[in-house]
Amino acid sequence: MKKFIAVILALILVVSPLYVNVQVNTVSAENILDKIELTEDQKMFRDRFVNRLIEFVNYFLIAIRYPWKAKGDNRVDMSKFTLTFAEDFDAKKLNRSLWWNYHEGRRKGGYWDKSQSFIKDGNLIIRAEYKEEGEYGAGYYCDRVLTRGKFEQTYGYFECRCILPAAKGLWSAFWLSTENVDDFVPGTEGTEIDVFESPFFYRGEKGKENGLITCNLHYGGYELGHRYKNVNIVRVPDPYVNYNTYGLEWNEKEYIFYINGIETGRSSFGGVSRVPEFLELSVEIDGARGEPYQGWSGIITDNDPDVLPADFIVDYVHVYQYNDILNTEAE
Repeated sequence: MKKFIAVILALILVVSPLYVNVQVNTVSAENILDKIELTEDQKMFRDRFVNRLIEFVNYFLIAIRYPWKAKGDNRVDMSKFTLTFAEDFDAKKLNRSLWWNYHEGRRKGGYWDKSQSFIKDGNLIIRAEYKEEGEYGAGYYCDRVLTRGKFEQTYGYFECRCILPAAKGLWSAFWLSTENVDDFVPGTEGTEIDVFESPFFYRGEKGKENGLITCNLHYGGYELGHRYKNVNIVRVPDPYVNYNTYGLEWNEKEYIFYINGIETGRSSFGGVSRVPEFLELSVEIDGARGEPYQGWSGIITDNDPDVLPADFIVDYVHVYQYNDILNTEAE
């Protein structure tokens, strides 16, 4: 019983910083984490608990952020930028000099496998599907590609044009990250910047009644030091059918988020990262330790038989740098 209570207390410490800005005593928190050794069953319980907590919090966020529309017509000013990275996926194969698969194997409710990423008709396709005889056994497969160690940039404008995968229990994302997103490291030294995530297909009839995406910031690692902010939840025009662009302007003062070039929100949460970050495109299956489970995107086993495979279709990823920064570097 004492060990079970300790597990629950640890869970509270782990998940409470996910959704509120609180200060945690670093020494005591690390000591608690070091002393608790969880069994596989306890880890599954923890991960499923976090899944349901994330689901609950997002129900709340959707309710308070209605009507999820961009306000005004504040458009990104592209005249102040110069293109520094252009990936249009026009080659026959994924350009491995720019992209690679850092992690393969079990990931949340399924598996990441590089065979799920490929080029077709001038698009990057990241496919989510069930495989009876997959590389890691029977289960749901998808993938992530990233530019870690190949292209990284501090500040600028980052944009992706894409169609989102239309299925329950999964989500696609375009995000920036760095190796510095680690336990108790401040946001100025590295922040996960989710330009968009798409977990809300399950909320409408085949996803067409809502078209919601969410933009989020994380820093301090993903355990006791984790800090999180939901910047916005935005309605996008038919994102599971049409191409839309999702952009981020990042400077030393703040992060500014855009849909189709129109501002949808801004934040300086965490103090704003000031280190180079790499690009990531991913699809994830909701669940825990390789098994599907109910979460903020629903559960993948609730899909009709003809829904899968579901494709994340990426037309391009472009990155720009501020002209002022480039001019300073050239001096």
